[in-house]
Amino acid sequence: MPDWSYQTLFRPLLFRLPPKLARDLTLHAMGALAKLPGGRLLIRTMGHMEPSPLLESELAGVPLPYPVGLSGGLDPRGVAHRALAQFGLGFIEIGPVTVRELKDSRTIRRDIPNEAIVYPDAAANPGLDATLRRLQRKRGHPLPLMLRIRSMPGSSPAQALQEERRLLAELRPYAAAFYIEAPDPGWPLQESLAHLQAIAASAERLPQDARQADAAPPLLLYAPPDYPQERLAQLLHGIRSAPGPWAGVVIGDAACGEGGAIVGRACRDAAAERVALLRELGGPEMKIVAGGGVHEPEDALELRRAGADFVQLHSGLVYAGPGLAKRINEAILYETLRASEAPAPPSFWHGWGWMCLLGLGMIVGGVLAWIIAATTVVLPYDTAFLGMEPAALTQANPYLLGFMSHDRVTLAGTMISIGIIYGQLAYHGLGKGLHWAKTALTTSCIVGFSSFFLYLGYGYFDPLHASAAAILLPMFILSMRRQEDLPPRERPNLLNDRIWRRAQWGQLMMVSLGLALAIGGLVISFVGVTAVFVPEDLQYLCATPEMLAAINDKLLPLIAHDRAGFGGALFADALALLAAALWGIRQGSRWLWWTFLLGGLPGFLAGFSVHQQIGYTNAWHLLPAYFAFALYVLGLLFLYPYMMSRQAGSPVDQRQPGPSAHIKRKSMT
Repeated sequence: MPDWSYQTLFRPLLFRLPPKLARDLTLHAMGALAKLPGGRLLIRTMGHMEPSPLLESELAGVPLPYPVGLSGGLDPRGVAHRALAQFGLGFIEIGPVTVRELKDSRTIRRDIPNEAIVYPDAAANPGLDATLRRLQRKRGHPLPLMLRIRSMPGSSPAQALQEERRLLAELRPYAAAFYIEAPDPGWPLQESLAHLQAIAASAERLPQDARQADAAPPLLLYAPPDYPQERLAQLLHGIRSAPGPWAGVVIGDAACGEGGAIVGRACRDAAAERVALLRELGGPEMKIVAGGGVHEPEDALELRRAGADFVQLHSGLVYAGPGLAKRINEAILYETLRASEAPAPPSFWHGWGWMCLLGLGMIVGGVLAWIIAATTVVLPYDTAFLGMEPAALTQANPYLLGFMSHDRVTLAGTMISIGIIYGQLAYHGLGKGLHWAKTALTTSCIVGFSSFFLYLGYGYFDPLHASAAAILLPMFILSMRRQEDLPPRERPNLLNDRIWRRAQWGQLMMVSLGLALAIGGLVISFVGVTAVFVPEDLQYLCATPEMLAAINDKLLPLIAHDRAGFGGALFADALALLAAALWGIRQGSRWLWWTFLLGGLPGFLAGFSVHQQIGYTNAWHLLPAYFAFALYVLGLLFLYPYMMSRQAGSPVDQRQPGPSAHIKRKSMT
């Protein structure tokens, strides 16, 4: 469920359902997909979150692949964790966990205008025993788990300490770190500090986990975004002045509000204020996790500017979509790279130049094939194979050469499209070390070169195609020589604005186009090596396969070779287009928009023009082409404002200073 399908199709449908039902349906569907063979690979393929060592970090010795985590409140029973772990998350919070189950049958509500979710009781959870049973099962992902524990509502300080000690002891084998909820602000300060010190002492006495044999589990103080700042500062001073495994502070995502706990955009400013205060008081060494109101990449950057090291997602995934973690990672990576000098581009002959030559070869070959297909149609070796001249074929069936021309012109247009896409991906993708471009080219070329063997399906060897493959194959091999993958240096999208939302429709159109063309290529190839014709073909030819075989017993292999070859080329073209649509669309990627435009024109022009020229205008036969062309045009229109825009600077530079820029504080002692 990437953003281009979530924003356009699934979110409008899910938001018509009650919030809890919509959440359960979504999480169970994602969890079921992740359990299927190849399910997690499919999820990763849809998102293609490229790892980068620049995003790796540590939280009190716990290695994290990404600085973005998942809040425990989004999936309290963990049914979709193995799926969500593929979205670019670096850690997962489990909790809150209490010693006994806390039920709440009241309705969860959405506040759509304010992009918020209202939970009647944010502490509701299945309890310790159910959580342990879940953690004992295979979790299906390697991400570290942050266990958030709290006492039962209404517990006295003594009861709370006993409960949390039990939670620490029983959850220790599964916890990379513990989030310890801050005591109720109504407790006396000294009693709160004594409680936290006792928790830290208990954590240090726990049996050590084999993976962390030299250290007690790291503890992080967890406070909601509306926790009183003065009390938070006092608690921070207390835990920092006393020995213990305290590693930092978490500012959570649920604030008290009318009707329950509010998780949403409104929490960001309050979270940023507390993060800035904590960073000022705690210094650069203390780790800070912020989980309030992150709904777009700019929110995460604001919290990081205020002093957060990590962010957690909850309501943002509901309102923005599952791609939010990836978008935040890309924004953080860009901020990390923007001050550094770009590496020198690889030389023309080191990889990308050879692919450019391959693309140029496809274009030249396609133009020549188009000229031949529109004039003589058949080549001398075709005539030699058949043992018949073109005039004899026309005399036997006046539609035959036109039908063969239609196959060969559409193949020629597809070859030109492939050449344009390959050249663009080589220059702008391989030349800049983009991993997704290399993956797209590798996949498409392997399919394209392998499709040569489809030409042999009916026993016809095409020497021209064989010669072209022999010339182009070394170029592909040379272009794929090992080279370093580099992160993109184009400024990523930071806002969930109208242009971004419209672009999700454009991406949906382009992905659908790639899938439709891929299916079409597979079907054409299958028909080419089996039945050769569809009913509309035979209707146009006014003949049956037996009648055509009676004209010349080698005629069917020749036509089958054309059809299978075109299907294979179309499939290779579709894979390159699909990969670019899935992974390459970014705000300001003007070159890729032009690639979509120029790469699609030759194929559609060839297909529509040759059908009109030979009079093969059966509406049912051309319906898939009309449908594909509609997707192509709509995709270009919806993507134009997003991909052709030039981002002048960070949106934060164009706003009034936020809470992270100037926060008035009372003097505290």
